[in-house]
Amino acid sequence: MNTQELLSRYASKEIDFTQASLHQASLDGADLSRINLKRADLSGADLNKADLSGACLEEANLTDAELNGANLVGANLVEINLIGAELIGANLSSADLSGADLRCANLHQANLRGANLCHVDLNGADLSGADLTNAKLGGTDVSVADLTGTNLKGVDWKKPENSHAYTSHHWVTWAGK
Repeated sequence: MNTQELLSRYASKEIDFTQASLHQASLDGADLSRINLKRADLSGADLNKADLSGACLEEANLTDAELNGANLVGANLVEINLIGAELIGANLSSADLSGADLRCANLHQANLRGANLCHVDLNGADLSGADLTNAKLGGTDVSVADLTGTNLKGVDWKKPENSHAYTSHHWVTWAGK
């Protein structure tokens, strides 16, 4: 599927694009609120300033994607692969990132207020200046991330009781940018 086809079908009120292949798609500033991109391949995609509020990106591959300034408020990002992704200044408030892979992701000054970050891999992630007020971080090792100037007020560190075994995205080969 190409970018124009996705945007055309979305404009016609279609929202289910499960497993779509959109590798390196250019969706800068696109309004894709409430879209279903479960298990989609958006690796290397340009989603800067895109509106993905309420979207479902569960188990999607966004390796090396650019989401700077993107709106992901309330998005379902369970077990998403964001290895090496750029999310500078992105709004992920109330998003569910449980089980996500954020290795080497850049979330500098991102808004993660009230987000679920339980069992997330933050190895090498940059969360400097981010706002994690009232976020859930049970089962997440933050010692492997840059938390310089990060707001951790009200963070819930306890592991969720109904925590299931998350699928790891460690199968992804990533050589860096």
